[in-house]
Amino acid sequence: MTTQTVNNEGKSGLLANFKFPSAYTILFILIALVALMTWLIPAGQYDRAMNEELGREVPVTGTYQAVDSNPQGIVDVLLAPIDGFYDHNSYEAAAIDVSLFILVIGGFLGLVTKTGAIDAGIERVTHKLEGREELMIPILMALFAAGGTIYGMAEESLPFYTLLVPVMMAARFDPVVAAATVLLGAGIGTLGSTINPFATVIAANAASIPFTDGMLLRIAVLAIGWVICVAYVMRYAKMVRQDQSKSIVYDKYEENKQHFLGNKTGEKLTFTTTHKIILLVFGASFGIMIYGVAVAGWWMAEISAMFLASTITIGLIARMSEEEFTSSFIDGARDLLGVALIIGIARGIVVVMDKGMITDTILYSAEQTVTGLSSVIFINVMYWLEVLLSFLVPSSSGLAVLTMPIMAPLADFAGVGRELVVTAYQSASGLVNLMTPTSAVVMGGLAIARVPYVRWVKWVAPLLGILTLFIMVMLSVGAMI
Repeated sequence: MTTQTVNNEGKSGLLANFKFPSAYTILFILIALVALMTWLIPAGQYDRAMNEELGREVPVTGTYQAVDSNPQGIVDVLLAPIDGFYDHNSYEAAAIDVSLFILVIGGFLGLVTKTGAIDAGIERVTHKLEGREELMIPILMALFAAGGTIYGMAEESLPFYTLLVPVMMAARFDPVVAAATVLLGAGIGTLGSTINPFATVIAANAASIPFTDGMLLRIAVLAIGWVICVAYVMRYAKMVRQDQSKSIVYDKYEENKQHFLGNKTGEKLTFTTTHKIILLVFGASFGIMIYGVAVAGWWMAEISAMFLASTITIGLIARMSEEEFTSSFIDGARDLLGVALIIGIARGIVVVMDKGMITDTILYSAEQTVTGLSSVIFINVMYWLEVLLSFLVPSSSGLAVLTMPIMAPLADFAGVGRELVVTAYQSASGLVNLMTPTSAVVMGGLAIARVPYVRWVKWVAPLLGILTLFIMVMLSVGAMI
């Protein structure tokens, strides 16, 4: 009996001392595991042909062939995060572009914070919304969902984490509520994409159908999915607001309060005319960013330049000295340096897969799995295959270009419309990108909000289960109509 007690105490002590590894370690472990897979999975490749509408090369169905293996070793694992910064094979901006954008945004936010405008503005907003703070959640999630469904809001959402965490904490919520408002809001919009050119339009073009086919089902997925996500977040937010100890990051409460809330003394801040002008420029900068991405075709370089111009403008409005301006900008960029590094490391996973020549082999296995199934089973198996592939290829546009030319024609033999395959793809990609560690947006956003990845996965898991069942029901109904 005594021995058993000692053993239990010893186990408890070990568990008490155990600390889950950081996001950096998790990503390095994943890179190593994918490198190991290149030694076990046969190398293979599809022939590629140029798709003029997409302006990219796409795999050609029926052309898969084995090729010489290229297993990735220790040197490749170490090089992967470096290559991940400037690799252009994932059908999206190179990570170095996104990382530089993050550093510029960090400098921009650091300088605005230094002016005191954000602290004063937060105090004014929370005072105006006193007793109705929960209304921020559905309103903001609707705006982020609009960004997701219209243009696939992803990397562009990262600045909003820094902005919303202090607001939510001042309203007696926690960083998880802020992170969920952005990540789930934009995420459910991408999951239910309607006219998103980086998901729905690319996938429909690759499947050789109009992107408007299947629109009604996607609108239903978007609307009902948004309601589910808002209800989930609001339930947690109300619980935390009533009892802070219910927060999944309660042990970091004082640390987060110190980090995010500028007005720590409790003194009432003066909301000056200069603060108002600075916040006007601040808000206009994000409005210009959204316009630039959605309408003018901007990407990371143009957005970064715009925020740099806004930073200089705000520095002049605040009448900062050259020394104060540069030190505030550098301090802000330093705060987001870890986020910039995470983005490159996450991209390293895809680099190892592509260099190890196993990406197409995995796709070929998926092609063989769905062949010959009935319509309802086909579309649900297709959905789960896209879920698995989304973990390996977190880019929605990259996944569309990779899988749709192969998967969409198989729908013809199963008696399923190709538009339903597109819906299954974007639903799977959208769902996985709410929690996958291979997504720079997920890891970067959580790092900014200071929400440990493992706690986020545990918190969001029930919601993912609900959304999965909902999506499978919608796809099954679509297959039977």
